Amino acid sequence: MNHLTVWREYRRLRLFAAVIAGALFGLVSGAPSEPVRKSGYAVGPDTCGSGDLAFPRVQIGMKAGFCAGLVASEEDHLKFPRSIVQLPGRDLFVVADMGGWGHTDGRMLLLDPHAPQGQRFKELLTGIEYPFGLVIGPDRKLYASTAETIFRFDPLAENPRSTVETIIRHMPGRRITLPDGTRLDEGAHPLKQFVFDRNGRLFVNVGSHNDDCITPAPITKPCAPAEGASAMAAIWLFTPPPGGVFPALKPGDTDPPHTVYARGLRNSMALALHPNFPDAGYAFLQGENGRDLPDIFKPNEEINAIEQGRHYGWPYCYDVSTPSPEFRSVLQSGAYKSLCTANALYKPPFSLLPPHGAPLAMLYYHGTRFPELEGKLLVGLHGYRPTGSRVLVYDVDDHGFPRLSPAPVRYHVSCAAEPTRSFRTDAGEVAAAPFEELIAGWHRVNGARPQGAPVGMTVAEDGAIWLVEDKNKTVIRIDRAAGDPPQPLACDTRSQALIDQLAAFVASDAQNRIRLTTLRKGLVEKHCVGCHSDFGLKAGQSDADKDVTALRFMLSQDGWIYPGDPDSGMLRTRLRGSGAEKLMPPGGESLPKTEPGYAHLLDTADLLVAKMVPGTRMRIKSGPPQRKFYGKAGRECGEIPAAKVVVVTQRKAVDKPGFSRFFRPADPYLNGECTDDDGYYIRQEFLVPVQ
Repeated sequence: MNHLTVWREYRRLRLFAAVIAGALFGLVSGAPSEPVRKSGYAVGPDTCGSGDLAFPRVQIGMKAGFCAGLVASEEDHLKFPRSIVQLPGRDLFVVADMGGWGHTDGRMLLLDPHAPQGQRFKELLTGIEYPFGLVIGPDRKLYASTAETIFRFDPLAENPRSTVETIIRHMPGRRITLPDGTRLDEGAHPLKQFVFDRNGRLFVNVGSHNDDCITPAPITKPCAPAEGASAMAAIWLFTPPPGGVFPALKPGDTDPPHTVYARGLRNSMALALHPNFPDAGYAFLQGENGRDLPDIFKPNEEINAIEQGRHYGWPYCYDVSTPSPEFRSVLQSGAYKSLCTANALYKPPFSLLPPHGAPLAMLYYHGTRFPELEGKLLVGLHGYRPTGSRVLVYDVDDHGFPRLSPAPVRYHVSCAAEPTRSFRTDAGEVAAAPFEELIAGWHRVNGARPQGAPVGMTVAEDGAIWLVEDKNKTVIRIDRAAGDPPQPLACDTRSQALIDQLAAFVASDAQNRIRLTTLRKGLVEKHCVGCHSDFGLKAGQSDADKDVTALRFMLSQDGWIYPGDPDSGMLRTRLRGSGAEKLMPPGGESLPKTEPGYAHLLDTADLLVAKMVPGTRMRIKSGPPQRKFYGKAGRECGEIPAAKVVVVTQRKAVDKPGFSRFFRPADPYLNGECTDDDGYYIRQEFLVPVQ
């Protein structure tokens, strides 16, 4: 079944038909038009913006009063766009497109948003190594970065390459020598984000060479790449000569001197300076991409308030003050003794960000289009886990620092049985800066949109917000929208055909038929009807019809049931009160003690879900945080976290040697362009039996 067929089936679902049909199929004067797919987005006749800056509206969850228009997509030959900036005084933009992770894949592109579709881009520079940073400098010229250099050029020149002037030539890149003499290839993080302050000083992210700097045990010495005068996991400061502009380097010239401004920052892709910085007390903020851990809620990402000479913890501390166990001996003596808890060198995070959110963009909004955002801090989260794929809005004080609130402060988790979580560390809940979401609900919806992947972000001179997505190869413009925002799209686009299949599985299993009847009589009819409509139950139905009707209702609800994995579904967490959301049914906390057989009823619900699909339940093997899975033809379909349970239908897939075929996974993990008919496959060695 292709995506369009899935979507047509899905729109028949009772609770969402009117909203989703109107949003995605563009009901104009009663005449539907078929959506067109661009970079995975289904777009119809609705637009966002006005005049020749009106672009096809994409259905992502926006704050009321805002909309998102699709300016460019993979149809425009975008490959891996990472940043965007407007040229001063011109309605033109420059986009840094890395092209991929090849050393010479990168390009600089000129974007004319007023040009016809398909003619909006012009190549300016090609063969660039990992272009990322794009900044308008204090001299109003365009500056860009590669893995090892920072340069400026004139994008409007007849031959832009002839105008390239390099101002820094030898930042840590592919081949480096550490302070202890170790030589590394592909050493530093290749993406060099940077910002200028109003005095022309240049702050550059020199990211760490890996995730956690862990070397073979026992670890008795500090992390060598993060030490010394050329430390990685740091922000470097370059100071210009009098006049505030760096000269172009001539052959044989050495780089301008630098100092390590702050260290212990694994990867500072998100940097923001308050316009009044460096005046005393004004904010210099960094969004920290912390180390990865298998736990989806640990560690938290961070907003750090940067001060010269301070250490921000990596790789020794995470989550405010939690010591990394691998560095226990390093934290017992020397310069880093008790770094995380009682060392004046360490500055803990100003606030936590959602775990694994991957902040890749941060800026203060200044513009006339959105007065309600004036002066506020915007943060883009690129992370592919359910805590990422969103753009946050922070209220800030007069000096640019987000306003903090006491615990608990909650954040959203897309398509989860527990849709909100509080910021917490191993020591419990902690204070944090609360935020609004300019963009939320950007999880993948098959046939409607891909999962959001925001990277670069900028505010245009007209106040509109522009951003680029690397994974989806798009440029998006955010503008004002009239009327009420569309209803959020469902998390689980389970088609009627798939519901039919699951209902047939239950009907063919005698034990599950009994479980379903028990659940319908003891839970649905006794405790749930009335709270959740009528479950579709009608007077005069036979018991068999009632069973099927109740089952279909539950299967059509967002995130209630993930076949084979009862622990992941909202049906379980709400019935057992194991999440932060309200326990159901009302008063349910007393039912296991006051109603005979109620505890057994909850177990029956788990068994119905666990045994719903014929096959073998297997667990994703521990290891990396995520395991990729594929379609039959090798197309990547998504990633599943370690320890999740799937139902394997063929342990040794006959049509894909070395792989196991498994039943359709929970929708939050579907990030590719795969279909149910194609099937889903994962390497055999990534599966272990469920104990």
